[in-house]
Amino acid sequence: MTEQHVNAPAPRQVFLVGLTTSQANLTYELEELANLAKANNLTPVETFTQKLERPNPATYFGKGKVEELAEAAKTYDVDMIVANDELSPSQIRNLEKLTDTTVLDRTGLILDIFAQRAQTKEAKLQVQLARLQYQLPRLRTSISVSLDQQTGAGGGGFTSRGSGETKLEESRRRITSQMVRIRQELAELSKGTSTRSAKRTTNELANVALVGYTNAGKSTLMNRLLARFGIGADTDDTKQVFEKDMLFATLTTTVRQLTLPDKKQFLLSDTVGFVSKLPHNLVSAFKSTLQEAANADLLLQIVDVSDEHYKDMMATTEKTLAEVGVTDVPMITVYNKADRTELVYPDVSGENTITISALDPASQDALIDLIKKQIFNDVQEVTLHIPFDQGAVQAKLAAKHTFSKEDYDETGTLITVELSELERKLYADYIV
Repeated sequence: MTEQHVNAPAPRQVFLVGLTTSQANLTYELEELANLAKANNLTPVETFTQKLERPNPATYFGKGKVEELAEAAKTYDVDMIVANDELSPSQIRNLEKLTDTTVLDRTGLILDIFAQRAQTKEAKLQVQLARLQYQLPRLRTSISVSLDQQTGAGGGGFTSRGSGETKLEESRRRITSQMVRIRQELAELSKGTSTRSAKRTTNELANVALVGYTNAGKSTLMNRLLARFGIGADTDDTKQVFEKDMLFATLTTTVRQLTLPDKKQFLLSDTVGFVSKLPHNLVSAFKSTLQEAANADLLLQIVDVSDEHYKDMMATTEKTLAEVGVTDVPMITVYNKADRTELVYPDVSGENTITISALDPASQDALIDLIKKQIFNDVQEVTLHIPFDQGAVQAKLAAKHTFSKEDYDETGTLITVELSELERKLYADYIV
């Protein structure tokens, strides 16, 4: 699957900065911050950290570290600093003044990436709303606010300085007005999404949703399953989902139908990946994006077991699911990318867990077997007697099921087939 890109400018060199506090796993967070920066066409050239009990309310870092940062920016000729935390407007202003650089915090970075990757109308509106909520307390009279302009590539959006000025109060009114309009549009779009989900529910197909940390291999697994069990996905790229070894490669939730060799069918949904310290303003956007997960019959949590921080990633996934209200849905934990590690993890086995490589057909088959046990657990083998003059009933069954036995008597056909509880009710008059 390919995706069109405009010619991107050369990556912009940046510094990464972060604080070690009593609760922080800074090494893990800074690795993730570096990957987020690279996903936004930024190249980290140096990392600065400081151990503080809490961030300096005025400058994030302490005075001495800020001076060191300013000197290093001159030496390396770096004009942007990316912070690991969400900074207050005053912290950003003060750091920019003291270091003579542009300061982008973690929230701004993630919002910038989302603004570039959003494809659907709903996703674009959700991200625009989150950006406006983030922007509102950060307005300055000295910066032109272009409310309708989408973020550009290479760290644009929050990091760009437009020409001209707008009055602060006028800007606030325009932003507030736009937020009201966007919320109204999202409410209308949400009605359509609910209708589509309801139609799939009445189609009697179980919904299996892929969830997990960004770049854990969800899209790769979905495409491999689609190539084998989807209709046309082996020859038509438009039937597959975009995949790339990059954080937030796609923000679009995709739903496809799989038909297994025994004719059992279910829906498979690929959802947006999670990340630690998810900006608060994006939580509502995730709620809508993860509607498929909330309505799912089964979740597959995809975990990159080759990453030493995989436990932290699992904790982030489970915390985010709880925050967006996805609870009480059965889950299989899928430890993926086993082909990338020689390590043995004794704690990754157990009930409703499986270790796989998404690229390996044998792993795919094992996962499918585990999925079938979960979503078809109410299936029972029954024998039906279909009168000869009701061949349409038999044809309907044959389209969705494989008969384990088929025989005839004087008045009709005797078939033995596995049916779900709902199907057994539908065909109760034919069960013998």
